[in-house]
Amino acid sequence: MKSEEENSRDGLDGEAVQLREVQVLEGHTDRVWGVAWNPVSGGGVGPCMLASCSGDKTVRIWESTPAPNTASSSWVCKAVLEETHTRTVRSCAWSPNGKLLATASFDATTAIWENVGGEFECVASLEGHENEVKSVSWSASGSLLATCGRDKSVWIWEVQPGNEFECVSVLQGHTQDVKMVQWHPSREILVSASYDNSIKVWAEDGDSDDWICVQTLGNSSSGHTSTVWAISFNTSGDRMVSCSDDLTLKVWDTSTNPAESSSDASGPWKHLCTVSGYHDRTIFSVHWSRDGLIASGAADDCIRLFCENTHDSATMVQCPSYKMISKKEKAHTMDVNSVQWHPLEPQLLASAGDDGTLKIWEVIQINTLPNSH
Repeated sequence: MKSEEENSRDGLDGEAVQLREVQVLEGHTDRVWGVAWNPVSGGGVGPCMLASCSGDKTVRIWESTPAPNTASSSWVCKAVLEETHTRTVRSCAWSPNGKLLATASFDATTAIWENVGGEFECVASLEGHENEVKSVSWSASGSLLATCGRDKSVWIWEVQPGNEFECVSVLQGHTQDVKMVQWHPSREILVSASYDNSIKVWAEDGDSDDWICVQTLGNSSSGHTSTVWAISFNTSGDRMVSCSDDLTLKVWDTSTNPAESSSDASGPWKHLCTVSGYHDRTIFSVHWSRDGLIASGAADDCIRLFCENTHDSATMVQCPSYKMISKKEKAHTMDVNSVQWHPLEPQLLASAGDDGTLKIWEVIQINTLPNSH
C-alpha cells in the first residue's frame, strides 16, 4: 500500500484540491444511507434542494437559504417524509424534472413522492420485491424507474399518466443481493451491482421488447473480487466507475455501442484501470462529477477525490490511469455511506454517514487558500 506521503505528493502539481466543510446537517436519528441532489435546483436558479434517507425510516428534504449578511448559504430541513415506510429507507432518487422523489425501503416497497407547492405527498407505492429494496434510479428520460433488492432481482417500471407505475420487466440474472441500479446518463441502458461480485449491463431487446443482460463484468473481465457496492457514469456515458468491498475502484470504458450484446470480456464495456492502495476498508460509494472528479466514500471514514492522470499523454493513450488529488480524513466519525456531486454546481459535494449526519463540502484549489503551506 502507498504511504500517505506518496499519496499527498501525487496531487501537489498545481491541481491539488481540498474539501472544505460548508455545513453539517443534523436531524436524522439513525445512520444516513443515501443523499440525492434535486437535479433542477441550484446552479443560480433558486435554492439547492437535497434529499436524504435513513435507518430512522424517514426522508428529509433540505434546502439552502442565503445566510444573513454574507454571500454564503445555510441549509435547513424543509420537510420530513415519515409514516409511510415502516423500515429503513435505503435509497432515494429524484426524477429528471425534479418533481418526483422515489424512496426505496427495507419494507419491500418503493414510495413515490410529488412536490406540490413545496409540500410532499406520497402518490404511489410500488410493491413486488420479496424483501428489502436496496436502490432506486430514474432513466434520463424520466419514463422508466429501476429498483433492486435482496431478492436478487432488478425490476423495471414504466411511468404512466396520473402517477401510475407498471412493472414491465423483472430481471433475474444476479445470484446474490443486488446493491445498486444506475441508468446510463443519456440512453435506456441500465447497470446493476451485486453481492455476487459482478456488474451487469441490461438493455431492451429490440425484437422481443423484453430486457436482457447484454454483458456481465465479473472476475473473468478483470472485475471485482468481492461485493460491488456502487457504480457511476461520467457525464458523456462512455466510462463508468465502480467501487467494492475488495478496496478498489475500477474504471470501465466503452468505445462502441454500450448496449451491444456480449457474453464475454470482449464486449462493449472493457476494464480500463484499477485504482487501489488508498482506502483500507470497504468502499461504499463512488460518484463522478460533471467536471471529471471521482469522489469515493468508505468504511475508513474518509472521502477521497481522484482525477484522470493526463500529464504523460503518450503513456495515457496506451494505459489511462487515475490519481488521488485529495483525501479528507475523518470526513464522518463513522462509515461514509454516500457521496454525491451537485449536478449543476460541480464544486459542491454532499456526503452521508453512519454517524447520522449529512455534510456539504466545497472543492477548493489548495493554492487559493489563505496562508496555505
